[in-house]
Amino acid sequence: MTERMETFRGRQLRRELLRLREAAGLSMEDVAQRLDWSKAKISRIETGRSRVTPSDVRLLVEEYGVTDEQERQALMDLARKARKQGWWHNYSDIIASPYVGFEAEASGVRTYQSQLVPGLLQTEGYVRALLSAVRPALPRNEIDRRVEARAARQERLGEHDAPHLWAILDEAVFHRLVGGPDIMAGQLDRLREAARLPNVTIQVLPFTAGSHSAMGVPFVILDFDGPTPVSAIYLEHLTGELYLDEVTDLSRYGLVFDYLRAKATDPEEVVPMIDAVTSRL
Repeated sequence: MTERMETFRGRQLRRELLRLREAAGLSMEDVAQRLDWSKAKISRIETGRSRVTPSDVRLLVEEYGVTDEQERQALMDLARKARKQGWWHNYSDIIASPYVGFEAEASGVRTYQSQLVPGLLQTEGYVRALLSAVRPALPRNEIDRRVEARAARQERLGEHDAPHLWAILDEAVFHRLVGGPDIMAGQLDRLREAARLPNVTIQVLPFTAGSHSAMGVPFVILDFDGPTPVSAIYLEHLTGELYLDEVTDLSRYGLVFDYLRAKATDPEEVVPMIDAVTSRL
C-alpha cells in the first residue's frame, strides 16, 4: 500500500474535519489565512492526499470552535492512529487496495460469501490455487509474495484486540474444489479450527434455504469502534471495488445479513458439516 492510501480512521478524520469546517461557516481560504497555511494544504487534508498531524488537528478544531475537550482529544487520537503504519506497508509492491488497512482497523467483520472462503481463513494452498486460476500470468515470485502477505493479514485474528469475524458461507463454498481434493481437505481443516476460535463465528447457508436476497452478491460489513462507532460495506467485482457507508446502504445490508444469519445453520452444526464434506473428498 502506498503512503497515499489512507486508513479508515484517516478517512473518518478528514470527513469530520470537513464537516466541522462547514458547520463553522468557514471556507478553505478563511482557514488558510487564519493559520497562515496554503489553501492547497487544507484541500490535501480534506481529500486524503495528505496525512494530518495531531498538532494540525489541534489548530483546526480551535478554528472550528470545538470546545469540548473530549471531542478534541478523540479527533487527535484519530490522527495518531491514522498515521500509524500497519503490516501492509511492507507489501506496498503488491497491495493496491485500501481494504486490508480498513480490515486491520475494524473491531468486527461480518461477511457473506457465496463462492469462496473468506481471505482471513484461506490456507496457503487455497490462495495459490485461486491466484493460479484468477491471475494465471502471475510469476511464481509474485504468487509467493502474495501468499506471504495473506499470511501476515491473517495474524490479525490472533492478536489481543482481534476483531470478531462472523462469516456466513453458502454451502457451495464447501463443495467447490479449489485446487483439488487435497488442498480442499486442508482448507476444510482450517475452517474447522477457525470455527472453534472465540472470536470467530461461522455459519453455513444450506442449499435447502432456497433463494434469498443476497444471491450472487457476496459482501463484507466492517464495524469500527470509536467515539462514534461507524460501519462500512465492501463490495468487490472483477475490475475494482466499492465502499458504501450511507445510512440507507448500511441498513439494507445489515438487514440482509441478519436475514441470512437466521436462515443459516447454527454455528454448532458447522464442524459436523465440515466432517461430512471432508469424508466425501
